[in-house]
Amino acid sequence: MLLAREEVEVAAELAPAEAAQAALALADALVVDLAGDGALEAIRGAELPVVALLASDAQAGEALAAGARALLLRGAPGDRIAAAIGAVAHGLAAQDAALAPALLRAPPVARAGSDLTPREAEVLAELAEGRSNKEIARALGISERTAKFHVESILAKLGADGRAEAIVLAARLGLVTL
Repeated sequence: MLLAREEVEVAAELAPAEAAQAALALADALVVDLAGDGALEAIRGAELPVVALLASDAQAGEALAAGARALLLRGAPGDRIAAAIGAVAHGLAAQDAALAPALLRAPPVARAGSDLTPREAEVLAELAEGRSNKEIARALGISERTAKFHVESILAKLGADGRAEAIVLAARLGLVTL
């Protein structure tokens, strides 16, 4: 279905267990069908943003918690899948509107962030204010190197790829208010 789309170039079609480093190096996003064995592990281990194709809305919370950035039901038309690929490749998230009720019933996306130290929580609050590592260091009376260490730890604990994503995730988890 995607091969026929002009705006999408398929780098490879792979089973989750296949080693595909060369193909993945060319890709901007990964589409994972949750019907396959190891699909959630593929999402968790992905270095690319993931569009998850769900067999049912019951998989929505699980896919989101695993790190999928876009959620679509498996029967979604090619234009929706292509749009979701474009969205996640540009740092956005997407979901099929039909999945909203399932996501509202699902437990919070991740319990990520509950293990932040008090100092990391302070650094996160400064991040939410849009401060640089240098400004965070000055505000909290720590070295810039220590601020950078805390920011990296926060990103890892939240499973975020960057500062902006960390702030969005933290806001969704109620760790900061914007």
